[in-house]
Amino acid sequence: MQRTCLDAYCNTFNSYGAMLGYHEEQSKRSLWVRSKVNDLQVEPLGKTSPLFSDLSAFAVGTTREAVDDTADNLGLAIRVDGNLYPARTTAYKSLLERARIGGTSLSKLSKEVLAEVVNACLGLYSADALLLVRDEKVSAVHSGAETDYSVLPVDELLTVLKEKLDARFPGHEFGQGYCDHSLVSASWTMPAQKEDLLGTYIRLLDSQGRSAMASKLMSGIRFTSSDTGVASAKVSALLTGGRYSIHIGNCISIDHRHQSTVSDFAGSLDQLFAQFGDSVAKLKKMAEVYLDYPVNAMTRVCKKLCMPKKAALEAIAMFEMSYGDGPATAHDVFLAMQEIPFILKSEKAPESKLLALEENMARAVSLKWNDYDLAKAVGY
Repeated sequence: MQRTCLDAYCNTFNSYGAMLGYHEEQSKRSLWVRSKVNDLQVEPLGKTSPLFSDLSAFAVGTTREAVDDTADNLGLAIRVDGNLYPARTTAYKSLLERARIGGTSLSKLSKEVLAEVVNACLGLYSADALLLVRDEKVSAVHSGAETDYSVLPVDELLTVLKEKLDARFPGHEFGQGYCDHSLVSASWTMPAQKEDLLGTYIRLLDSQGRSAMASKLMSGIRFTSSDTGVASAKVSALLTGGRYSIHIGNCISIDHRHQSTVSDFAGSLDQLFAQFGDSVAKLKKMAEVYLDYPVNAMTRVCKKLCMPKKAALEAIAMFEMSYGDGPATAHDVFLAMQEIPFILKSEKAPESKLLALEENMARAVSLKWNDYDLAKAVGY
């Protein structure tokens, strides 16, 4: 079984109870440490560094495996509040932000020189930093100002989300949960509310000859959050039941900033649930938008949304084979675009990349599709 100290660690959950229990335990063993930026000290931790062979130099509880893994990855350690911890790759971006430096040249430096440069820059600033120490390593070095990073514990977010689902969507079902050191996600479906939320849309699909898809379709939501600065705490509306989940636009999002609280997150959920019907209505309206040049429109929209080129071109080619030069609706094109995350998933793309892609693709629901329906072809 993979050790949680490894940078590549990830986990999946098939029940809400298992996921909640994991994150409750994670919250207990997580340490949030405040420090002055200029009190932080970065040290090299490559395989030739003196620290590599001196396990006693690290904070109590640091294992040989955590040190070895860090030497294979970021190759740095951070001393904070008198304790030295290996630094996770997830901490690198926020560490450079505290030092107010960046650029591609940094990655080309030796770990010894990189540590010297970062330390010199950290020493210039007396601002507060908020460090997350989790699973034996520093996982993030956030800004510690009162109005900057706000800690929103995942177990508490999951608890209030479940309470809201119990009240609004009785009979809801947990789909799957996922976590790694940068991101957490979980999904639910609402089978008991299928007719209320999707009835008219399902009948539209039936009329278009998509009865197989309509019979499997289910309304759902996806929750995502991050303690390392990758994502805000958010919940998105989904359609599930096919071979891929489809984001349909609306989401609520609470940033880990400006003294945000779990109560703020809970309050925003009511807004998302109230707008679920509006999201489905937008999807239905796309079926009324006829395109004369759907392949060109799909290409332009994929380019507009910065879809991964290789997967997008493959999906566009599949759509062109199905429709040829004939007309299609914006709804047809949007469904064809869902092949992109499916292609990436089959190629073992990271879960964090897939979630970001699906969320970005949901923007297509609100686009003015006729603006992209042009005779002139466009290169990707």
